[in-house]
Amino acid sequence: MNKQSIRISLFYCSNSLSAEEIVSVTNRTTDVTLNSVSLPCSGKVNLLYLLKAIETGSDAVILATCKLGECKYIQGNYRAQKRIESVDELLEETGLGRGHIRCVHLAEVNKLDIIVNEINSISKQLRTVTQKVQE
Repeated sequence: MNKQSIRISLFYCSNSLSAEEIVSVTNRTTDVTLNSVSLPCSGKVNLLYLLKAIETGSDAVILATCKLGECKYIQGNYRAQKRIESVDELLEETGLGRGHIRCVHLAEVNKLDIIVNEINSISKQLRTVTQKVQE
């Protein structure tokens, strides 16, 4: 993983981000292969989709939601957060460990910076873990 690109699946609420903004995020990241999946609401994400992303080769999954309390569908981002926590627990139980899946709540200001910083943070974490395992 050190010399390879980190593979990240980014699930995002289409009410919070546009396809153009996702392209901008992709252009601002390096050594990361980003697979983006638009959702009508982050609360519509299914646990199986999140797990399948890891199973099919993603090193990490990020779920971008609207700001807490500002979901168009009222509770969608709260449901999304709970699903992320459940998948994180499942990944720990399977031996993969925690930290491969994260939920990011976006504000209107600097939302692209928030996502790019999260992508860089999880990439750095995965590279650090890989280096320790190789030593």
